[in-house]
Amino acid sequence: MWTGSRTTLAAVLMLCAGSVQAGTEDEVKAQFSKFVAAQNAHDLKAVGAMLLDSPQFLWITRGAPIWGREAALKRFEALYQGTWSLDPKTDELKVFEVQPGVAQLYVPITFMVAPAGQSAQPARFLMNQLLVKTTDGWKISSVLPIPAPTQ
Repeated sequence: MWTGSRTTLAAVLMLCAGSVQAGTEDEVKAQFSKFVAAQNAHDLKAVGAMLLDSPQFLWITRGAPIWGREAALKRFEALYQGTWSLDPKTDELKVFEVQPGVAQLYVPITFMVAPAGQSAQPARFLMNQLLVKTTDGWKISSVLPIPAPTQ
């Protein structure tokens, strides 16, 4: 009798753990979809609402760190003056929970970036984001695009 109860308890705990992870994955994927839509719309306010409002927010761009939400928003504002669009390969998007309330996102992505008046060339990256769950939902705490190898 006790063995059956332990087996049942273990099964219930595994189901609950899977549900938490599945919920996290769905929430983080939804947040990333909103992030891409806001980036492609050049919606600085919407992008800002998704970034962690902290001096520890980190974005590595062109090999240089940008620390803090406000500094990142200034950089995005400058980029939005030209061509700036993101095209993620969502079928390859992966999310895993680092610990409760912290998730890692990975997705191959193509950026189209160029200053105003210049034509953009596609650049492939392996996008990595770290997100933390706050009282206001999931916030992006780091953006780490790594140049993808040429194919």
